[in-house]
Amino acid sequence: MDLLEYQGKQFFARFGLPVSPGLVADRSSGAVAIAERLGFPVVVKAQVHVGGRGKAGGIRPARNAEEVAEATESILGMDIGGHSVKCVLVEEAAEIAAEYYAGFTLDRSARRYLGILSARGGVDIEGVAESDPDAIAKTWIDPVEGLDEAGARSWVRAARLDEGAADELVEVLIKLYGAFVEGDADLVEINPLILTPDGRVRVLDAKVTLDGNSRFRHPGYGEYDATQPRDVRERAAHARGLQYVGLEGTVGVIANGAGLAMSTVDVVAQAGGSAANFLDIGGGADVDTMAGALEVINNDPAVRAIFINIFGGIVKGEVVAQGILDALDRVEMRSPIVLRLDGTNATEGRAMIESRLSDMLILADSMPAGAARAVELAGAAS
Repeated sequence: MDLLEYQGKQFFARFGLPVSPGLVADRSSGAVAIAERLGFPVVVKAQVHVGGRGKAGGIRPARNAEEVAEATESILGMDIGGHSVKCVLVEEAAEIAAEYYAGFTLDRSARRYLGILSARGGVDIEGVAESDPDAIAKTWIDPVEGLDEAGARSWVRAARLDEGAADELVEVLIKLYGAFVEGDADLVEINPLILTPDGRVRVLDAKVTLDGNSRFRHPGYGEYDATQPRDVRERAAHARGLQYVGLEGTVGVIANGAGLAMSTVDVVAQAGGSAANFLDIGGGADVDTMAGALEVINNDPAVRAIFINIFGGIVKGEVVAQGILDALDRVEMRSPIVLRLDGTNATEGRAMIESRLSDMLILADSMPAGAARAVELAGAAS
C-alpha cells in the first residue's frame, strides 16, 4: 500500500519523527482556514500517489490567504502522472539550510534491510546514484540485530552530513528505522530531510509503502487501503478479495498462485497476444472465489477471451470446475473461456466440464496450447 504524503507524515509522527504541522483540505475555503490556523507562510501540496509534483506545479508556497486560495484552486483537479488531485496538504513553510535523503527498504538478495543516506537530498536519488555514486552511503542491517546508535552515527559520518547536527540525525534515523520495521513497511523514504538554519532536523516529505499483508496486525491500515488508486476492475476484484492487477491487453487471465499467474501472462505474450490482467485466485480458492474471478474478468469490456490456467494443489479440480459452472449459470459470459486444468483431481474436474463444452467453453491439453487458443479467439473477436 502506497501512502499519500500526509498519510506518510501521520505514520512517521506515530514513531516520533519531527514532521511539520499541516492538515488536508479538499476545497480552497478549508485550505485558507488551515493556513490561518498555522500562520503564514505555508506551502500547498498536491496529494497523489506519484512523484514529480513540484515539476508539475503541484507544490506552491503561499504568503497570505489569497495566495492559498489561488494555489488550492489551481492544484485541485490537476492531472499529475495520470493521477487527479483530490486534496491538498497545507503545511507550515520551513527555512532550509541543507537537504538530505534518508530511506530504508528491503534487499532481498542480501536478506537484509538496506539503508540509504545522502547529503544530496531534494533531487531524484536514482539520478544521484547514477551520476555521483560516492554521494550515497549505504548500510545493510541484520533484521535480528537492528540499527543501534553506533551504527547510525557511523552511517551519518560516511554520508558526510553536518557534524553539528549528528546527534539529532542519529535520533531521526533510529526512529525512521523503527517506523520501517514496526510499521511493517516495504519502503520508508524522506526526501528531503532538512536541516534548518537554527540546526533542527525536520521531515519535509514522506514516501511510505506498507506491506498490505500486515493489515491483520494494524487495524488502522484499513484507512490507507481505502485510498489506494484502483480502476473500476481493480475495485471490483479487491471487494472480492482477489489479487488483481489491471493490464491493457485482450486476454483475461485467471490462475492459482502468483508465480503461475505471472507465467501465464508471459505465455500469452509468447503466443502473440497480450494479457488484460493479472489475477491470482490463490492456492486455496473455493467455488465462490472462482465464480467471482470470472465475473470480474467478464465485466472488463477490453477482454475478448479468457484463459483459466489451473494447476491443482490445495485447490482441487472439481472446485475449479464447479466455480466455472456456477459462473456460467450466474452471468452471461461475454467472452469464450479456455480452461487448462491439471493437478489434484483434474480428471474429476474435466469430467464435470465435459457436458458444458461449447464454443464458449473450451478445454486445453496444456498451458501453451491454452494460451495459443485464447490468443486466437481474442484476435478473432477484435
